[in-house]
Amino acid sequence: MADWLCATCAVETTPIVTDAGEEPPASCPICEDERQYVPPTGQRWTTLQRLQREGERVTVTELEPGLYGLSSEPQVGIGQRALLLCTPDGNLLWDPTGYVDEAAATAVQDLGGAAVIATSHPHMFGAQTSWSRMLGGVSVLVHAADRHWVQREDAAIREWSGEEEVLPGVLLRTVGGHFPGSAIVHWDRGVVLSGDTVFPGPSQKWVTFQRSFPNDIPLSAAVVRRVADLVCDRPFDRMYGNLGNVIPVDAREAVQRSAERYIGWVSGAYDHLTRAEA
Repeated sequence: MADWLCATCAVETTPIVTDAGEEPPASCPICEDERQYVPPTGQRWTTLQRLQREGERVTVTELEPGLYGLSSEPQVGIGQRALLLCTPDGNLLWDPTGYVDEAAATAVQDLGGAAVIATSHPHMFGAQTSWSRMLGGVSVLVHAADRHWVQREDAAIREWSGEEEVLPGVLLRTVGGHFPGSAIVHWDRGVVLSGDTVFPGPSQKWVTFQRSFPNDIPLSAAVVRRVADLVCDRPFDRMYGNLGNVIPVDAREAVQRSAERYIGWVSGAYDHLTRAEA
């Protein structure tokens, strides 16, 4: 069987098997949701095998000691940069890309492999079970609140909720917001892996929060306060998002400062800045 992916979000799916062979579903539930989108041209599907024939590859870049970024080139789906967090006790593959092949799996194995795969939210499921298979069947953690978004079942999938120390010093935490089960990783080396639950901006000094980024749907002031307080209840200095974006220093202060700005705007504190003088 081919490994089918939605061409827009690059989340893997299970095909429909008929007497004539296999074909993808009529639609991608993740893209039909208000937090994502179906392009005007309609639903499209692809496969890992087709992408490989077209020359797709995964590149690996060291971001800091013990942390590597994995990017699919050309961009597949949303185009997230996966992160491989390496510790003496094993590695975490975070927000896996929507493409994987033997060369990519070998590159990860050369860095110590992966003890576990986890994602920040359903948009980042990518080719998670294909990654697991090529890395030896490692566990794929899916938050219980977002379990129904899984489009391809596999024995490697395991539910979690609340907080879980997946490796010594590596804490997987539920903060909600973007999705009910949206998660971050606190690494005791002063690092947070935030996905886009908290999204580092281009200035590397501010972050933002959204229910939907492509459709510009905001979160409420109360939700942003809750998310920011949860993220900041432990110390950290650097934050890595899911699209190559980063806050390289004073990241905890950036989250707190950005939350105050966001809450002020959605609460009307700055409405006087939006109208011209009579």
